[in-house]
Amino acid sequence: MIHILEKFSNAIGVSGNEDEIRALIEETIKDHVESVSVDFMGNLYAVKPTKAKNAPHVLLVAHMDEVGLMVTGTESNGLLRFSPVGGVDSRLLVSKRILLGKERVPGVIGAKPIHLQDRNEWKSPLPLSALYIDIGASDEKEASAKVPLGTFGTFQTVFESQRDVVLGKAFDDRAGCSLLTELLMTEDDEEYPVHITAVFTVQEEVGLRGASILAERVRPDYCIAFEGTTAGDVPRGPSESPSTEMRKGPALSFMDRTAIGSDKLIDHFSQTAKIKNIPYQYKKTVSGGTDIGVIHMKGGIPSLVLSVPVRYIHAPKGILAVEDYKNAICLAKEALMNFKEVL
Repeated sequence: MIHILEKFSNAIGVSGNEDEIRALIEETIKDHVESVSVDFMGNLYAVKPTKAKNAPHVLLVAHMDEVGLMVTGTESNGLLRFSPVGGVDSRLLVSKRILLGKERVPGVIGAKPIHLQDRNEWKSPLPLSALYIDIGASDEKEASAKVPLGTFGTFQTVFESQRDVVLGKAFDDRAGCSLLTELLMTEDDEEYPVHITAVFTVQEEVGLRGASILAERVRPDYCIAFEGTTAGDVPRGPSESPSTEMRKGPALSFMDRTAIGSDKLIDHFSQTAKIKNIPYQYKKTVSGGTDIGVIHMKGGIPSLVLSVPVRYIHAPKGILAVEDYKNAICLAKEALMNFKEVL
């Protein structure tokens, strides 16, 4: 199971530049579905029909894109100015290694050395305007030739395993993409009793843009989104509750800032987990948003988000418990195989 997540995590796919990860997903799933296609925005569609009569049509969604950077300026000394793409925390950026463009030009995010800062600058994190990317260029001409304006950048992070956890970049939402891929790779004697359209969407991190066309284009009866979500089981105040916790199973969401989950679907997934003895939890915060926000709003489609808890999402390296990932696949598969209970 984990080898697919590893491949997807190591691939590059900043919002608006998803070509590499889309090609990798398509190559992985093409022999397990009836058809694949790509729309004008770059969303990847996979159709997996059923022989069951009067079967409901279920849309399964995971977004391909990851947060990253875009080069927006070049200084005379060859240093590059940049802007974030998606929700990037500037406090995490100083000294991080970056890969730029298709050529994977290596760079380091730099800032004024602490030895040259005055004491007032020590009191707060450096703003993005004080940061730059250093690719070792000697001047503006050399830097622009290697890395033109508009070039996307991603963190130079390599997937690795450590005991019962894995570490890597872009688990939001390569964990969801890998999970969805695993669901499509059924055995010859297995068939879901639902018609499935799986969509790997683009530009979720910059405003749910890819998913905004899906409700009318697909017209499903139900929608389920697979996500990597914040694991809040880190040091916190005594009155603060973690959003989710690692090693407690996949999380079901009642509500976030963009949508309220379907009672029918929440009940079906939770009851399936109890019957099959699969660990699960409920997400305890209502922050953030997912693709079902625009799908649910535009189509009035009963929807649900199933998430894998991840520590440090949107950071250069996240941590995910293997058992949570495997239990998410197990729960989603069992729930889809018994989907008649939703009706």
